[in-house]
Amino acid sequence: MKRRIPKRLTDRARDLRNNATPQERILWRLLSRYRPKFTRQLSIPPFVADLACREARLVVEIDGSQHMDSKADEGRTVRLQSEGWTVIRFWNSDVNENPEGVAEAILSKAAECLGGTHPRPLPSREGRKRRRRFE
Repeated sequence: MKRRIPKRLTDRARDLRNNATPQERILWRLLSRYRPKFTRQLSIPPFVADLACREARLVVEIDGSQHMDSKADEGRTVRLQSEGWTVIRFWNSDVNENPEGVAEAILSKAAECLGGTHPRPLPSREGRKRRRRFE
């Protein structure tokens, strides 16, 4: 049986998930509780995206200074866009200085990609009547 995603790419994504950067962990903590659902280290052959929302077809890249003026990143963005993905990039320093602002920008872009619908947080308990557990 032929694999949909090459094994080496799956192994690479698993390794990146297990050894996430501090900035990836911060954003994941902020985004994981929202809908639409985000995925860490999504394999999109031949690449592995830092964070992605399949429903919105949005890829989020969190880059360090080694990515400054990177031709490889430009090529990667063009390739992903040609496959229907929207790519947004943030610097590690942006995440370190304003993680909530970066998360808000990502959720806003996801909403835009979904046609203007607002991403929905998980349902809150606000407004519900409390039931007594024990009577």
